[in-house]
Amino acid sequence: MYQFDKTVNRRNTGSLKWNVSEEELPMWVADMDFQTAPEIRAAMIKRVEHGVFGYNTVTDNWFLAYENWWKSEHHFEIEKEWLIFATGVVPIVSSTVRKLTTPGENVLIQTPVYNIFFHSILNNGRNVLENQLHYENGTYSVNFKDLEEKLSDPQTTLMILCNPHNPIGKIWEKDTLERIGLLCEKYHVIVLSDEIHCDLTAPNKGYIPFASVSEICKNISITCVAPTKTFNLAGLQTAAVFIPNANLRHKVWRALNTDEVAEPNSFAITSAVAAFESGKEWLVALKAYIQKNKEVVVEFFERELPEIFVVSLEATYLLWIDCSQITEDTTELAEYIRKETGLYLTAGSEYGETGKLFLRLNVACSKDTLIDGLTRLKKGIMLWRKRKL
Repeated sequence: MYQFDKTVNRRNTGSLKWNVSEEELPMWVADMDFQTAPEIRAAMIKRVEHGVFGYNTVTDNWFLAYENWWKSEHHFEIEKEWLIFATGVVPIVSSTVRKLTTPGENVLIQTPVYNIFFHSILNNGRNVLENQLHYENGTYSVNFKDLEEKLSDPQTTLMILCNPHNPIGKIWEKDTLERIGLLCEKYHVIVLSDEIHCDLTAPNKGYIPFASVSEICKNISITCVAPTKTFNLAGLQTAAVFIPNANLRHKVWRALNTDEVAEPNSFAITSAVAAFESGKEWLVALKAYIQKNKEVVVEFFERELPEIFVVSLEATYLLWIDCSQITEDTTELAEYIRKETGLYLTAGSEYGETGKLFLRLNVACSKDTLIDGLTRLKKGIMLWRKRKL
């Protein structure tokens, strides 16, 4: 019913991802090559046909769509009063950093992590404090001793959590989230949780909203969510933040409105409501297709490139590839592969120093495109090996 095998030509459409030369294949930024759900497109066509695109308000059905989706999909009841519209998760993060911290204070992140977190902190004159995740035998975990030490610093006032975690594809366990919440509450640190990848889990595998873990977690949390990653709607600038604590919610509401990122465009509400009300069947099919793509990658590596492997298949459509057996820094490797084969991947150092042994590969594409990418990857690594001999 849904044509994920269809290759959509995105060149010359103003696409950030596909703004590359003709011979190049971009598999880097977190942007799917699939058309969004037909139910969403139908809703947007109807909106276009109305023909008037004036100023917009956030409608009641937008609130209800989020409430119903989180209750049915994630078993967590969000109250209407907790929700605030925003134009994107990154604006929420940046506005919150500016409002809840002061210049020179520390904002803690767990690396390797989404590179824009660094920008949102440093560009606003705050200090990045890294709690480096522990990596062993292909698995990541939290270094709680280091985490507590850094949270205990009075200059640390905000922690940005990523759940599921980009780029490592990990869904944090309830016990881990509970321990994070207890430590943050102990040291008076607010948790800003980016949960934008929450619906892109492996089939039949769920995630746990940080705010759902305990009353403590609920009371100290600011949670960023959106349909954009899930339904490939990033260009429509539609997101939300939910904040149970009334005092925190007021501060974030003020921040978003001061920065003028709390007003929807003419398609932001329509697309979000259509996604959450009518997109479930499409999402189930999407997750199954992405899972098969992940399995294709794993099998390819086992057969053709056994010295590299995928760290996790739990969540996101971004594969975190361990290249430690062939290089000590993938920055040069990624550049070499792009130059020699046209395959554009992201070097792991983009996500912090702890990512330098990894590459990030986007598999949200048709199987034909994926095979093309893997073939180029093998060619690039084979040439890299010969060059290094």
